[in-house]
Amino acid sequence: MRCTQIRFLEYLYPIFLRRRYCRLVHNSKTRATESLLLEFENNELLPLLFGDFDRHLARIEQSLCVTIASRGNSALISGDQEEINATRKVLESLYEKLGKGVEITLADVDSAIRFAREGVKETQLEGGQQQKVASMVRTPKRQILPRSKGQRRYMEALSNSELTFGLGPAGTGKTYLAVGMAVCMLTSGKIDRIVLSRPAVEAGERLGFLPGAMRDKIDPFLRPLYDALYDMMPSSLVDRRLDSGEIEIAPLAFMRGRTLSNSYVILDEAQNATSVQMKMFLTRLGENSRIVATGDLSQIDLPRGVTSGLKNAVRTLEGLDGVKTIRMTADDVVRHELVSRIVKAYDTADKSQDEHA
Repeated sequence: MRCTQIRFLEYLYPIFLRRRYCRLVHNSKTRATESLLLEFENNELLPLLFGDFDRHLARIEQSLCVTIASRGNSALISGDQEEINATRKVLESLYEKLGKGVEITLADVDSAIRFAREGVKETQLEGGQQQKVASMVRTPKRQILPRSKGQRRYMEALSNSELTFGLGPAGTGKTYLAVGMAVCMLTSGKIDRIVLSRPAVEAGERLGFLPGAMRDKIDPFLRPLYDALYDMMPSSLVDRRLDSGEIEIAPLAFMRGRTLSNSYVILDEAQNATSVQMKMFLTRLGENSRIVATGDLSQIDLPRGVTSGLKNAVRTLEGLDGVKTIRMTADDVVRHELVSRIVKAYDTADKSQDEHA
């Protein structure tokens, strides 16, 4: 990839090319427009880089307040120098992914924009270290990379810690990334079994009162875990491993009295486990196993007066060797960008209520 800095008026594209202009006003003064020409070596990757009908470029323009005009194997970026530099990082990062055979989506574009604004590379870890290619989570159907700073810290914890608490609002990838790490370790032979669980608060865990076979009873409560598995593995492979017991999905109540060795154990919606249930769950840890408990402490559905086991466990165990707590925020939400705004709005409303309480 070759970059050439040029003046805006020295490089004019045909009139039919798309142009979007954004007024940048800081301190009541409009910044001078500058330009940067990026040239790419592999023309075949550019349709994937720019997206259908240039939708990826449109998202970058909207988010970073720049104008991008493409022709041939080049892209002309116009705007404020700081935003131009961020746009360059975004395009270089996405182009590098495509060169490695990784497909990119609008979510990947948003992720690259987020990292560019933070001034770090997507593969950069805490302390400036570079993430090894081997640490990328590879599953049979897709490769998974962190899409925010919080997700990057979370994946680092999942890779290195025996017990990880993943806290944060909906859409931050707490469960998805944990399942991805579990699938990666299972398919690479590092563990023998994946155990996925949720506290069935909606039924008071009295599943015996529900009609049907056990799998029919628990499926509605555990559907999100199935969705993550089928997103990472072919359905035939998921079904085969479920039948063989290599993947086990069960309510939290079914963990009592067991020792889980050579396993990757994930408790989803852990904020709805009681303190007694959480202690029981955490003490299932056997040899060569890892445990992950994920949850949103702002979405506790336990009866009034019952303490969340997740909240109690984090308070009690944080700081112990082998234990890592990762707190993600609305800035780490990787669903539709409206979800991030919704989460922030609710957080603001909750804080306002607390102040007036």
